[in-house]
Amino acid sequence: MSQTIDEDPHVAAGDIDLGRAWAHWIDRETVVWAAEGDPAGFDHSLLLSGEGDISSANGELTGGDGVIRLSPAALTAERLAVRPHLAGRAAFRVDPRDAGLVPSALRGQVVAVRRDSSGAPLAATGVQVAGVLDDLYRAAADAELGPVWEDGVPRVSVWAPTAQDVRLALYDGPSGGRRTVRRMRRDDVTGVWSVTGEPSWRGRYYTFLVRVYAPAAGGVVVNEVTDPYGLSLSAGSARGQFADLADPALAPKGWAGLRKPPVARHRPTIHELHVRDFSACDPTVPEEVRGTYAAFARDSAGMAELRSLARDGLTHVHLLPVFDFATVPDRRSERAEPEGDLASMPPDSERQQERVALTAARDSFNWGYDPLHHTVPEGSYASDPDGTARIVEFREMVAGLNRAGLRVVMDVVYNHAYACGQHPSAVLDRLVPGYYHRLLDDGSVATSTCCANTAPEHLMMGRLVVDSIVTWAREYRVDGFRFDLMGHHPKANILAVREALDRLTPGVDGVDGSSVLLYGEGWDFGEVAGGARFEQATQTAMAGTGIATFSDRLRDAVRGGGPFDADPRVQGFGSGLAGAPNDSPANGTPEQRRERLLYYQDLIKAELAGNLRDYAFTASDGRWARASEIGYNGTSAGYAAAPGEVVTYVDAHDNETLFDALAYKLPRSTTMADRVRMQTLSLATVLLGQGIAFVHAGSERLRSKSFDRNSYDSGDWFNRLLWDCEQGNGFGGGLPPRAGNEARWQYAGPLLADPALRPDCAAIRAARAGYGELLRIRASSPVFALGSLEEVQARLSFPVAGPDEIPGVVTMHLDASGLDPDLTSLTVVLNATPETVTQTVAALRDARVELHPVQAGGHDPVVRESGFDPATGTLSVPARTASVFVRPSVGPTRA
Repeated sequence: MSQTIDEDPHVAAGDIDLGRAWAHWIDRETVVWAAEGDPAGFDHSLLLSGEGDISSANGELTGGDGVIRLSPAALTAERLAVRPHLAGRAAFRVDPRDAGLVPSALRGQVVAVRRDSSGAPLAATGVQVAGVLDDLYRAAADAELGPVWEDGVPRVSVWAPTAQDVRLALYDGPSGGRRTVRRMRRDDVTGVWSVTGEPSWRGRYYTFLVRVYAPAAGGVVVNEVTDPYGLSLSAGSARGQFADLADPALAPKGWAGLRKPPVARHRPTIHELHVRDFSACDPTVPEEVRGTYAAFARDSAGMAELRSLARDGLTHVHLLPVFDFATVPDRRSERAEPEGDLASMPPDSERQQERVALTAARDSFNWGYDPLHHTVPEGSYASDPDGTARIVEFREMVAGLNRAGLRVVMDVVYNHAYACGQHPSAVLDRLVPGYYHRLLDDGSVATSTCCANTAPEHLMMGRLVVDSIVTWAREYRVDGFRFDLMGHHPKANILAVREALDRLTPGVDGVDGSSVLLYGEGWDFGEVAGGARFEQATQTAMAGTGIATFSDRLRDAVRGGGPFDADPRVQGFGSGLAGAPNDSPANGTPEQRRERLLYYQDLIKAELAGNLRDYAFTASDGRWARASEIGYNGTSAGYAAAPGEVVTYVDAHDNETLFDALAYKLPRSTTMADRVRMQTLSLATVLLGQGIAFVHAGSERLRSKSFDRNSYDSGDWFNRLLWDCEQGNGFGGGLPPRAGNEARWQYAGPLLADPALRPDCAAIRAARAGYGELLRIRASSPVFALGSLEEVQARLSFPVAGPDEIPGVVTMHLDASGLDPDLTSLTVVLNATPETVTQTVAALRDARVELHPVQAGGHDPVVRESGFDPATGTLSVPARTASVFVRPSVGPTRA
């Protein structure tokens, strides 16, 4: 019977279908199965086969060499709390007389069977075994795993509790060559297989030969698989390599004494960067080094710019995935790049994306959200992907960024793997089939994350996450981690990461783990949504943990609409909704635009205050409201418990760049000078608020991806990051790739063809200068890094709000008394309208107030037109301008 997993599992389970696994063996005593009918009237059992030869034909079962008897039982509240998605299913108790069969049963095929009184099978299905493995082998949580060295001798261990045999295959080289096989010894308490080697194994390559029952293969197979705890690899990730990360030969010069930039005195400011983007198009980097780790360890235009950003106040560089991933060939010789002079093609042509698409699967670019080995540096970024060069060069990259004054964040992906089942790249599933991945009701692998979801709620997958993060922090000196789709992790798993990092000390581990930054995507969707399987690490759940989540509230308020709008011209606070409407009917009537703009301003106020759920302020409708009482897409705008638990952004690698979004949304007649102003104003909402500020690399330079909204596989061309303004900003590089963008070509084409929308050097330099000034202002005072809800409530206010609020203007006042020795207060006015506005702040009447010295001595003559009338406490701010005013305490204010 063909069933979808959304249909009634009681019906689907009442069939003989060994290709699915409707039964769940949740601990050594309990099996849960939604077999149809009253379980008390039938005989239930687990049919076992060490050879994996159980099959069905014509309603009969054949094969098997053992049986575990089952009897009806209650699914206790304690067990249901761990697996709430199994509510309503029938539970069965393993007969105590058969308890001794459980360990051996798990090393073969297990089928749940329901029979009538005559013994005829009525229903049969495969069995999901992750729960019983966690129960039976809980001691594995503390077992040694991976390669470990003691006195120059390696010992390698792998958790493979369902394997019938595991052997180590040793190779002299990264490919081909002679193979030597060594037996490994099984520990029956932990399910770990181990072998102790010889000093001569250093540098040799290895795999595991695992004899195991694989449901995807329908039988017992011998899988040759790499080590999920491996630390070094051959090109193509085909073999692991014995490498000791403590070996001085793997430490670049100065590694032992590497000095970290100081922990940011103010809230972190993060630049999101891709390793290949950084240097692939930089002519100041030798061609053979472009797109590699090594580009960060030399002088270049890109490194000069990063040093400049650090001087302005940037604190962290966030690197998109740099662990071993699947979709870029490691060896350059195996890659193919687009042919032809793409720069010579018309700016609105389809030809560029056609050329890029031809080589997309084999070119040098991918975002890398497709992990193979979570704790090995990616090979395509190394000078030699075979062996340890990737280790040394990754460390050199970290050191180079640290010397530039920047801490390093890794984008990590533990929520899914590139492949599952018997796919050659299914590292986890071919080792312990059916364990590391999250299975749906019928035993199929969940793919809500776009790939094969992993299951960090399982003991050893959760442990892999923690162990991997600790290795990156301790052995590679990584300063922070961004968790992809963190909401697919249990909250407990992410807290375990935090606890493990906090135990790292400079004296013992060479790193202060408590300074390591953690944040992630707290989205709530898929098979785990709403806490269906566990308490998730979502936006609201992480409040109070000190671990931050991305907030999409500011992004939507500033840009307008949402990333999935059919019409990309929906406007927001920073894109013309305030007095510069475009011709899209999606923006509604003038009254609807005004109402939406005021609502967006409430979202912006909440975000400027750190998106704290209990922060109270005057909303645009005049009511005194907590941020949690402002709605957002069916939930609350405010959700954080403390500042720093929110990552604030208006653009990232996902969706169109900020420049491209504004190109869609601002009226086409908007001058380039005003586009630069709106770009800077939009970034000001990020940089002048509480919380963690996050900016996509290149936004400070008006970076464009030619409207590509999902450039994960769009090659170097659409992902260009250009350090030389003479090369432009990437806009007009042709219509973006057809896949994912074609529906918007009707809007993109005319804009790409318009030369007035391609910025010149003056525009790019103005944008960079404005961004740098915002960074310096953010770093200039501790008032931008308030430490608690109470402090934010006491010091941060919106004095011109409610009935007096001008659509398109947000005014924020910060009390700096006793906190900043140079300032009594600081006032920010964000004017998104095309007119000069005035804002009267009663607290400033008769005070000495002046434009922030960074802006007073800055590049922008328009912002210098900002004024103040002390008699009334009135601030005057030019059109499309973010002005910052200071009230000095005594004497001149520092710049």
